[in-house]
Amino acid sequence: MFSRQYRFLARANASLVVIWLVAWGGHRFLENHKMTAEKVRAYVETVNFSELTGAARAKALKDLEDMLNALPYQERQRLRGEHLMNDWLAKMTDEEKAQFIEATMPTGFKQMISAFEQMPDEKRKRIIDDAMKNLRSGKNRPTAGASAISPELEAKIRTIGLNAFYSQSSAQTKAELAPFLEELQRQMESGRRLRQQ
Repeated sequence: MFSRQYRFLARANASLVVIWLVAWGGHRFLENHKMTAEKVRAYVETVNFSELTGAARAKALKDLEDMLNALPYQERQRLRGEHLMNDWLAKMTDEEKAQFIEATMPTGFKQMISAFEQMPDEKRKRIIDDAMKNLRSGKNRPTAGASAISPELEAKIRTIGLNAFYSQSSAQTKAELAPFLEELQRQMESGRRLRQQ
């Protein structure tokens, strides 16, 4: 009887150790594969984008897009504030810039623009004002230094409308608008949460 209880306890303990090791291993695996700003920074700094051509260049760009899309919002904003992508953007063709910007725009971006355009003028104006104020002040950005959009771009957005302006913009202008659009989406989402409470 004693040996049966002993075997049962030994098996139970062994099972607990195995379960704990599997959980620990899974946690370590996920931690190592979690995308961070540091991993993106290391990738950008080690890959010489200007020397790449053809399929290798397309793969490097796709890898960077995937890495950026895997980052949490705050990490993306921090990298944007550091102007980490400026060197790569300067070396991209207009086609590459357009593809990169479309691929790295926040999820639901087009729906956000459409919803924004359907809002009353006063509400759109208030959201733009709040987004511009946050960008200028550095609020909601872990790293100061990401510049707000130029006064000229801001004026065009206000007069032409965001959807029309964005659809007619060059890849370079879209790149300049990216921080504003992310902040605008954040403003709209926080407003939606406030209405739901």
